[in-house]
Amino acid sequence: MDYFSLCLDVLCLLGQSVMHIAFVSRLTGKKQKIRHFAIYFFLLCTIQWFFTTFDFSDVLPIGAELLLLYSVSRLALRNRQSVSWTAAILAVYISQLSFGIINSVEVILFPRMIGKTLLYLLILLATLTVFAVCACCCGAVLKFLSLTEDRQMPYVGLLLFPGLFFFAAELYILQTSYSVLPSYISLRETGKHSALLVLQILGLAALLCTLYAYQHICHSFQTQAALQSLEQATRTQKNYIAEAQRRYEQTKAFRHDIANHLSVLNGLLNNGELDESKAYLNKLKTVSTSLSFPYQTGNPVVDILLSEKLGLAKEITAEVSLLLPRPCGMDDFDLCVIFANALDNAINACQSATGTKFIRISGERQGDFYMLAFENTCSDEPLPPAGTGLSNIKSVAEKYHGATLAEKVGQRFSLNVLLNISLHAK
Repeated sequence: MDYFSLCLDVLCLLGQSVMHIAFVSRLTGKKQKIRHFAIYFFLLCTIQWFFTTFDFSDVLPIGAELLLLYSVSRLALRNRQSVSWTAAILAVYISQLSFGIINSVEVILFPRMIGKTLLYLLILLATLTVFAVCACCCGAVLKFLSLTEDRQMPYVGLLLFPGLFFFAAELYILQTSYSVLPSYISLRETGKHSALLVLQILGLAALLCTLYAYQHICHSFQTQAALQSLEQATRTQKNYIAEAQRRYEQTKAFRHDIANHLSVLNGLLNNGELDESKAYLNKLKTVSTSLSFPYQTGNPVVDILLSEKLGLAKEITAEVSLLLPRPCGMDDFDLCVIFANALDNAINACQSATGTKFIRISGERQGDFYMLAFENTCSDEPLPPAGTGLSNIKSVAEKYHGATLAEKVGQRFSLNVLLNISLHAK
């Protein structure tokens, strides 16, 4: 092997190392580090030297490269098994495809340049073009696919089958048609390699169409899950509103009869029947207690919701300092969306935490705006991706020209919801 070929091989391995690690990192949303490039480049060079020295089949180095990239994604970047395999297959396929496309052009054009000094410059230019094509292909794939942890990508393992098919087809083309640069190419061979060039481009287009279809399938799953969650929340909120109306009617009836109750009590006291008066007063107290709520916010729907949610969480200390303005300019349904989702998330977070567990809810009016603040204990684990609950809260906040802010400090999570209540005031 001459020095030019050696330098060219090193350049190709270096370019592949950069492309592979950068692509896998971008695809999975993990931060790449210099040592990842260095380790991968060193091991890639070792694989190349080993298989070249002992003259193994050309397929084995590609398989070893695929396994190496999978190991880096799995162990260094801490990706899941299915994600690591998918990312590795796509990265190696894209690099092989880029070499295959340029090889097709080389076979058609370069035989005429054999024996000329210009050939070395053209080969170097072709190698650089390979990396440019590889970068463009990576960008196209990243446009349609993201395997980051904050994305809901169900059945990602299904991408392995089309990925393996495209990878195997490209590998077969490279091994059977481009292993050696011919010194002469006939018109028939030119047509053959032109057809292979078109076939490889169509393979890339087919892969992108597959990823595009998968992206839309994932969006459909997410939309369906969001609709199911919203339907469940709607049913729950209707129950809360119905319960609030029922409590209101009972309270209204009790207030209507209070004058009669006071007359009876007054008569018992005037007749000196103290024991009967105390018994009757206790009955009135019991009825009054059953109609009242442990949390008084000024909104019966929110009162019931807080009582129901926090009443079930006996092990959690709840502090509520909240007084909603009347009228507050917000629909009861929207208030239910905010409080139900915020309380569900807070209770779930408290249940996964250790030690003292608390939930604090407060509200404050600031001119035309109203600020709701939810604070609760949580575990030391990183926050999971924002789910449907927070998305629903954000949608309500945007409806009222407001905003949400969620942050975690240690074992304490806080959610602030700012609402413009003047725009919807009745």
